[in-house]
Amino acid sequence: MSLLNENPMPAIFFGHGSPGNILEDNTATRMWQQLGKELPKPKGIICVSAHWYTSNTAITSMESPKTIHDFGGFPKAMYEMQYPAPGSLELASKLSVILAEENAQLDSTWGFDHGTWCVLAKVFPKADVPVVQLSINNTKDMAFHFRVGQKLAELRKQGYWVIGSGNIVHNLGVMDWNKRNMTFNWAQRFGDYIRDAVSTNTPENVINYLDFGAEAKMSVPHPDHFIPLLYVLGARLTDDDCRFETTYAEYGSLDMTSIIFN
Repeated sequence: MSLLNENPMPAIFFGHGSPGNILEDNTATRMWQQLGKELPKPKGIICVSAHWYTSNTAITSMESPKTIHDFGGFPKAMYEMQYPAPGSLELASKLSVILAEENAQLDSTWGFDHGTWCVLAKVFPKADVPVVQLSINNTKDMAFHFRVGQKLAELRKQGYWVIGSGNIVHNLGVMDWNKRNMTFNWAQRFGDYIRDAVSTNTPENVINYLDFGAEAKMSVPHPDHFIPLLYVLGARLTDDDCRFETTYAEYGSLDMTSIIFN
């Protein structure tokens, strides 16, 4: 019996924005909720989050991952929230085989950071889909992350979602906290450049995003939130439709764009 599905599962990049979205009913969170209703439910999820940024390639491997409250200055209720989705030793094992050349290691110390659970708590609020996180190896170049994503594409054919959680533009240092519904011009230009690269299926422009110049460095002062997009682009399949959601920025420099391949 073949393990492949006739209809592969989606690959999704979530512009996750502020952890505080978990307490809100807004355009982005309503879209996340809608995806959970309209897209086929997977047997598991592989998630690359901006917030597991390490010096190796690691895979969460435990039956009951902990909920990590890796943020500060938010309401007490957020620190009391739990996302009790199960892990998947089976999926972790599959990943370790697929990523053997990358020397991927099973990890029992991490869990679900807010890049994962603050989104999935909206998508699958019952926490009934197993989730495995894959770390971002910060010793590698951009092309490496895209190539790993290409290897993950096979799991879409076996019933798994591949998701990345970050932001195309993520510059907290220059955000204007008094103007939530506003985009800086340079952030708009860089966001448009990346969205165009995705829509025209030219991933090399995303991999080499710094070629865009000074506005790329303003938009991505640190690569942790940008890199998850490369995994999702790598997992893109030839026949995928591509759609963009919530293509706006908040506070000037926090791009909320989400991208769905299906």
